[in-house]
Amino acid sequence: MTAPNTPPVVSRREWLAAIDTLRVREKAHTREGDAIAAARRRLPMTEVDPSTPLAGGDGEVPLIDVFEGRIQLFVSYHMWHDGHSAAGQCEGCTFFTGQVRELSYLHQRDVTFAVFCQGPFEESDRYRRFMGWEMPWYSVPAESHERLLAGRHFGMKAAYLRDGDRVFETYWTTGRGVEPMAPSYGILDMTVHGRQETWEDSPPGWPQPYETLGQQFRKNGRPTAQWPRITAGHDDDLHGTPSRTGGSGCCP
Repeated sequence: MTAPNTPPVVSRREWLAAIDTLRVREKAHTREGDAIAAARRRLPMTEVDPSTPLAGGDGEVPLIDVFEGRIQLFVSYHMWHDGHSAAGQCEGCTFFTGQVRELSYLHQRDVTFAVFCQGPFEESDRYRRFMGWEMPWYSVPAESHERLLAGRHFGMKAAYLRDGDRVFETYWTTGRGVEPMAPSYGILDMTVHGRQETWEDSPPGWPQPYETLGQQFRKNGRPTAQWPRITAGHDDDLHGTPSRTGGSGCCP
């Protein structure tokens, strides 16, 4: 099978020389990323009410308990389309949330990871179980939206610091700022065809079938990551009647 389009073929020596040239830019990019991270560590912080209620598997939980005794907390704010089937849930949040699996390295550095979902706990937790996710999961009741989001929206990621009984928000981001949660994108960026999305600067004829309004995270009418669960026979029923039709919506 022939690839849609391919780079020019050169000798190994020429190929290595081209990579060496690019490597200079890659290293500069890495060092700039390190410098930005250093600036991020020096940002001021703002206080958050540690008693802000959340809904968990054991009922109401105050924000400070979500730290699980650790000093830092990283929260992924998962969008929820209330009343929609599993197929209609947010493909962007499903893409990012589903790639966070191994938490022990975070715990080793005194960081707890948790998902704060926009929807009702029972329904969204059923979605978590359908997807096979094992991370801590909470629902944000309406009364807590302003205290936690402060005019922002679900789909963002935020970092918190605990100092005794006080809690502070130290950083937040959204949009492409959440891409570190998705190693799939990092891997695709190292392949010759990249992410195959229409915005990318690729040579003429390179495959770019994916737009960026949610289509890049969907396949055959549902978030792509759901298909292995469906194939394995897991039930996607959120409301009593399984659905096989597509939905809409994505992280802003």
